[in-house]
Amino acid sequence: MRATFALRTAARTPLIHFIGKRTVPQSVDHTPRVHPASPASNLPDSFATYRAKAQQHGPLTRHMFTGGIGGHSGASLGPVRPKAGEFFDRSELPARYGRLPWSEAEIEAIETGGASMFA
Repeated sequence: MRATFALRTAARTPLIHFIGKRTVPQSVDHTPRVHPASPASNLPDSFATYRAKAQQHGPLTRHMFTGGIGGHSGASLGPVRPKAGEFFDRSELPARYGRLPWSEAEIEAIETGGASMFA
């Protein structure tokens, strides 16, 4: 039986029916406007003036790479060590904060999806 061939040959009718003829507006206003939620009440003069003032994780200007942290290599900033009482990894913590070992009952409950707890 070739059911898929029979389905392909049938005419497809959409389930959504639109009322009226499709029309495109004659004139659409594309002039830039300030967003209603914008803190500024006016648009920037150009993209260059916007970019000069914009910030994304710090200033976007070129001087960021000539001075400050971005102007130096990571090795020149010195070694990275945690302060006293701080740890970078869980394995560095004292043993009392380590993970507890699984009991056989917990392992069995997980492997059976909890069914062994009620059997």
